[in-house]
Amino acid sequence: MHNEALLMIDVQNDFCPGGALAVADGDAVIPVINAMQERFALRIATQDWHPAGHSSFAASHEGAAPFSMIDMPYGPQVLWPTHCVQGSEGAAFHPELALEGAALIIRKGYNRAIDSYSAFFENDRTTPTGLTGYLRDQGVTALTMTGLATDYCVRYSAVDARKLGFEVTLVENACRAIDMDGSLAEAMAEMKGCGVVVV
Repeated sequence: MHNEALLMIDVQNDFCPGGALAVADGDAVIPVINAMQERFALRIATQDWHPAGHSSFAASHEGAAPFSMIDMPYGPQVLWPTHCVQGSEGAAFHPELALEGAALIIRKGYNRAIDSYSAFFENDRTTPTGLTGYLRDQGVTALTMTGLATDYCVRYSAVDARKLGFEVTLVENACRAIDMDGSLAEAMAEMKGCGVVVV
């Protein structure tokens, strides 16, 4: 049993420089994450895994611009550039990320009708990914968060983990943000406000 786990969120080619939805300096998290891994017996990675034509893609909505907002049945949704399409090079993990020690890879965003930022729930905030049950079965009580992007998938994962009762540490230099219209400051305030420890 492991009471602590490392979560490596969406360190994929499309979120790194040159990718379809590149996070500035995104690949800089990789050596930091790799160096941390030996401290954790349990390591888990998440992978954005969208079908072609996913409803969160701007290209799926006629005339919609990337990064515009739309109302979906589950609430407001950013329309993203097409990214992390299943089986594509962009959806693959960055080749320099050490994954051989990962016990579990959680794929998310594969339901065409709903996006999924969090490692725990789809964006309707109720449909689970299965990660919670796995962590409980492993005896995990504390999570260390790393990856991309701080203000979206890392943020939602960290906040959900706290709501589920896990202790959460965010390693700031092992994450990078999109920072769209102040989204990073908002994300940091929300995470700290719900008890995420930032180091």
